[in-house]
Amino acid sequence: MNTEDNEKFRDSIGTITDEGKRAWVYPKKPSGRYYDKRKLVSYILLAFLFAAPFVKINGNQFLMFNVLERRFNIFGFPFWPQDFHLFVISMIIGVVFITLFTVGFGRIFCGWICPQTIFMEMVFRRIEYWIDGDRNKQRKLDRQKWDAEKIRKRLLKWTIFLIISFLIANIFLAYLIGSDKLLRYISDGPMEHLGTLFPLIIFTGVFYFIFAWFREQVCIIACPYGRLQGVLLDNKSIVVAYDHKRGEGENGRKKFRKNEDREALGHGDCIDCLQCVHVCPTGIDIRNGTQLECVNCTACIDECDTIMESINLPKGLIRYASEENIEKKKKFEFSPRLKGYTAVLIILIGVLIGMLLLRNDVEARVLRLPGQLYEHKGETMISNVFTYKLINKTTEKIEDVNFKLRKMEGTIKLVSNTGEIEVPEQGLAEGTLFIEIDQKDLKSDKVKLMIDVYSGDKLIENTTVNFLGPRSYN
Repeated sequence: MNTEDNEKFRDSIGTITDEGKRAWVYPKKPSGRYYDKRKLVSYILLAFLFAAPFVKINGNQFLMFNVLERRFNIFGFPFWPQDFHLFVISMIIGVVFITLFTVGFGRIFCGWICPQTIFMEMVFRRIEYWIDGDRNKQRKLDRQKWDAEKIRKRLLKWTIFLIISFLIANIFLAYLIGSDKLLRYISDGPMEHLGTLFPLIIFTGVFYFIFAWFREQVCIIACPYGRLQGVLLDNKSIVVAYDHKRGEGENGRKKFRKNEDREALGHGDCIDCLQCVHVCPTGIDIRNGTQLECVNCTACIDECDTIMESINLPKGLIRYASEENIEKKKKFEFSPRLKGYTAVLIILIGVLIGMLLLRNDVEARVLRLPGQLYEHKGETMISNVFTYKLINKTTEKIEDVNFKLRKMEGTIKLVSNTGEIEVPEQGLAEGTLFIEIDQKDLKSDKVKLMIDVYSGDKLIENTTVNFLGPRSYN
């Protein structure tokens, strides 16, 4: 094997020519056991992706990321701005989870779970194979003049791509603004909501650009996750790997010849057919080792296994394996590094579960009115004015809300026309209240009060405030 050629790949990426131009990738249509499993996983995830915004648990959208209103739903749990710490912990858990699996199993997330890969390989490329044909037919069609056949195929493909991009943009919008609002906008008609229509058109254009032209460049250039491999992977990580010891032998790889004793000639099992390169969606040669372009899609494994089977050689020349496994035949071990990440993940999950169990469906905030101290009412009563804010995180209206002091004699008076408080579902109620306490019950000029919040006779929340009174000089 030519060492210079083998190392040349490190100075460039597979989709850029020596002149710096885009090298369009025409991957061969994959097939095999791993591809069949990936299709099953992908279709399940696609069904989940399209259904999640429309599934509700206790009236809450299963997944929603409403950045504008700062409202998030994760697995049916609503997160308000006051719950931002819970949202942050959830995101950290996701990052640690992906990091853990990257350390152990390489970029498996990219090849099997990432929406970009699933849409590109399992939706758009499959449509392309159906319309344009396999690798060689696609190359031929691109070189072909713009005759009736090429125009018909291009228009059909681009139209389908645009329709799917528009559908994806709508689903994406459902995650951002909520499925109920999206369905209402659709029923009202696009002209009634131009402020939403224009972003929808922009999203459609972005998705179309990505899947029709930018494609694998997202994984290679735009996505930062590929760069993390160099930090996270080690020689114990299981990745899609080429067994160079078996493939190269003593005298390197060699084209297959029938009835030739390759072992006696010192050649490895790799017959240099380049099928692993032709089937790769990012255009790399896996025989050069782990590369940032590799998304662990396993297409090269399936293709190589098919070739090995056809020439009566053992499968697994390209397989899921670690560098240690290839070099030393060492089996996978749960390394101290993996144990450390697992421990961190378990602790974070435990913290999140604890916080969720302690989290109330109603949150109360009672704050002193800015610039106000206290006021004398009559001869002995001291009054403080406060503002209150009640946040209802449930999907049911809370009625007959009232405030009571705990372990302190005094009265709470609401500044309200009706004297009653109602908190709408997934909404808030705010207003002003006065707390009046007899001066003889104040032990100092600053007393901490506990306020209980009731809905009828049911205690739903409590909070604390500082009550100010005149300073005693006794």
